[in-house]
Order: sequence, then C-alpha cells, then structure tokens
Amino acid sequence: MTLPAKTLTAKIVADRDFIVAPLDRRVFGTFVEHLGRCVYGGIYEPGHATADENGFRGDVLALTRELGVTVVRYPGGNFLSGYDWEDGVGPKEDRPVRLDLAWASTETNQFGTNEFMLWANKAGVEPMFAVNLGTRGPAEARDFLEYCNHPGGTKFSDLRKSHGFEQPHNIKFWCLGNEMDGPWQTCAKTAREYGALARETAKVMRWISPDLELAACGSSQRAMPTYAKWEYEVLDECFEQVDFISLHAYFRNDGNDIAEFFGEIDNLKVYIDEIIAVSDAVAAKRRSKKRIMLSFDEWNVWYKAHRPEDLKKPGWPEAPPLLEELYNFEDALVVGGALLTLMNRADRVKAACLAQLVNVIGPIFTETGGPAWRQTIFHPIADCTRNGHGEILKLKVDSSTFTTKAHGEVPHLIACGVFNPQTGQVSLFALNRSTEDAMELDVDLRGLGEALKVGESQELYDPNLKAINSKDAPDAVSPKPNGTARISGCRFTATLKPQSWNVFTLMA
Repeated sequence: MTLPAKTLTAKIVADRDFIVAPLDRRVFGTFVEHLGRCVYGGIYEPGHATADENGFRGDVLALTRELGVTVVRYPGGNFLSGYDWEDGVGPKEDRPVRLDLAWASTETNQFGTNEFMLWANKAGVEPMFAVNLGTRGPAEARDFLEYCNHPGGTKFSDLRKSHGFEQPHNIKFWCLGNEMDGPWQTCAKTAREYGALARETAKVMRWISPDLELAACGSSQRAMPTYAKWEYEVLDECFEQVDFISLHAYFRNDGNDIAEFFGEIDNLKVYIDEIIAVSDAVAAKRRSKKRIMLSFDEWNVWYKAHRPEDLKKPGWPEAPPLLEELYNFEDALVVGGALLTLMNRADRVKAACLAQLVNVIGPIFTETGGPAWRQTIFHPIADCTRNGHGEILKLKVDSSTFTTKAHGEVPHLIACGVFNPQTGQVSLFALNRSTEDAMELDVDLRGLGEALKVGESQELYDPNLKAINSKDAPDAVSPKPNGTARISGCRFTATLKPQSWNVFTLMA
C-alpha cells in the first residue's frame, strides 16, 4: 500500500512504575441469552454435524475458546425478568413450553441451568448468573442459589442431585435482575423499589453463600431520563450488600458518519467517570471506604439489526432470527477502541460482557445446520484476550485530534499497554482513528528494560469500512502482519495504517 502524503505522529511514554491497576480478566466476558438464535442454533443444536452428546455445537465451542472469553452472563437480558428457573431443570420431556414475552417467542426450555454449566465447563469460562427480580423476588433467588451452590441435604440441593449433578455448581458472580428501570422490562421498578428489592435479595443470598459477588442494575443506558439519579437511589438502598453496579452501552452509526461513530468511544469514558462519581458520592454519604466496582455486563455495536422486525417476529416462533447484526470493518474498529477504554479503567471496571456471543449481536455467526464463522469484531477481542495479562500501564499519550459534532475534539490514537510481571511481556494495542492518514508511532519504554524484542506484530485493516465476513468469505477481514515494528534500546516505533487496529508484543 502507498501511504498518503500526510503522516500523523503520536508519542507514548510507558513506565513500569506507573500502572492503573492489575487487569481483571473478567473484562473479557460475553453474554448468552435466550433470545433469537443465541442458544438454539447457536451454542446448542442437537443433530448438527459438530454437535456432541449434549447437543453443543463443536464449531461454536472451538471459536468460543479461540475468542478467549473468560466469563459468560446467563440467562438474560430482558428474558430474565419473566423467567422461572425451575422450568429449565430436570428431565427435558417434563419441561414446560412457555411464551417468552420479552422477545415474543416460544421457549421450549430444552436448554437451562445445568446445560449451561456443562457448556461453560467445556468452553472453559466462568459463569455469571442472574436472578429474576421482575416477576419474582428474594424467595425464588434463595431457592435458585440453593439449587446451584448448596452441597446437599436440602430440598433444592437434593433436587439438583436428582437431576444428575452431585456436586454444586459454585457460581460466585450473580446479577440482581436486568435493566429494571426500563418500561419495556417485565415488572419494571422505580429506583427505590428496585434498590430495596436488590438489598433484601442480596441479603438472603449472602446468608447462603457469604462469598458471592453481586451486581445491582444500573441504568439501561446513559440516555435514560432517570440516569445517574437511578444509580444514586439504587445504591443508597443496597450499598452495603452489593459489590458492582452494572452499565449498558450500545454504539450506533445511524448517520453513517465515521467520525461521529469513532467519537462514541470517547463518550464511553465520560459514562464511566460519571458512574464512578455517583457511586463514590453514595460512599461519601456513609463516610465509607468501600468502593463499588463497575460491571459493563452489556456492551457492543448495535444499530443495523434494530428495526421492529429484527426485535420480534409474529406468531410466537421458536428461536427466530433476531438482532442478527452483520458486523463490518468499522464496527470492529469501534469495538476494539471501546475494549481498550474499558481496559484502561482497570481500577474500577472489573467485569464486562460483550452482548452477545453468537448470532444475536455476536462476534460468532452460524448457519443453522451449517458452518460457523468469525465476524469482524471477533478479531480485536481475541487479540486482547490473548495478550491482556498483567497490569494496565498508565500511558502518557500525545496524539493529534479530530473534530466531532457530538463529542468535541478527540484524539486520533487510542492506546493501551499491559505489562505482565510474570513473563516481562509488554503488550501494546493501538487504534488509529484517522480514515485518511497513516500514523508514525513512537513509544518510550522507560523503566521496562532495554532487552526487549518485537514478538507479535499485526494489524486489522481494510480500505473498505463496510467490508464484512460471510459464509462464503469468512476471512475477508482478518489480521495481517505489520512489518514496520522496530525496537532500539528503550524506543519502539511502528507505522499504523489509516483506520487500523494494531497489536504489538515486546518480549523480554
């Protein structure tokens, strides 16, 4: 490729003595909901050519492992607020078929708690479960936790054993409901109503398992009219009983304006800072040293598959195709930049779940009865999970900027550095948001040693921002080597193509 005449420059200083925090690898999570073809036709399809004895698609399992996700949220989502967990356990022939009001679908309940735990063990992921605080409450949450985590000798733990699961599942991370501020939610609540309900639910759950990690619902999105007031009032009710507040964010490009789309990433930083401020205000009111952590348990690009027919199909079908976003190259760049933003706040963002894993706004796409392939957004996520081990460096970044209408001046470069004290490896992630100009990157690695050498050096680039991966061209957008990376003493340099995602590892 011939580089444009104009070349941007960006400088970074990375020092071993300046870190944000150790990276909690639960930031590399995802989400499986009983919605569309995420479960049925996604992770679970008995009769598929790759299906195992449990009906789990082997090709999806392999791609899940390659993606490197660490934690998976289940079973919802909007589905959660009308879900009876008892429907999804026990002999499959005895499970009831229900109407799912959230997505106007018929739910067969052929996949439930124990199937998910079998799948999670095969995928090598930690479960993040959720309890229904829409149509149900503390009593049902108590029973569900007893079923999942109690060793035995009680009604629900012995029920689990009778279903063939002698050992408890020991699920530690639980979400207390989902988007309870949303009027679309089954049995939505006011902030005070929900906060009190979350407090009492958390209380009884902790009486069973004191070491649980519990997340209260934050606002469904930053644009909600009750935003921030909701978080304050919820935490004011349940501060002592919870560890996390949840955040949800979906990035849109409705105006087909790449500058504004890129600017959505910077809005994410503002969102994080605001929720930290609100939660710390609740702590200050109590004169408490406790800090509520952030769980971004739903986030992704989502705007194309957002028409009414993408959300619901007539006639109560089983597992209809819903929210099947076909991701293009620019979506991958935004997902990569957003993930770096989450990683750079490792001091407070301790968990995050890309919504969702497969078919439904997911990095993996399948054809029912056919193949599975990687969508464009798969690649930046896999790059981060593969190389994101250790401590987030507090980088000093000097970059040129561009102007957006909604977000003001924002830097061309988004970068993140991770130092692994166990191996001495430094991982650098860099997103050049200029669509016209290449960028000369110069990194001062002071305090990280002079004996480093370049390991992995690759880029995700396509001249066509609308390029996609498909069944017929599954690798059309995929990583390629970046041959420009050099290191001399404590200085690392590389050239970043316009509109490109880049990953470099420096080995001791």
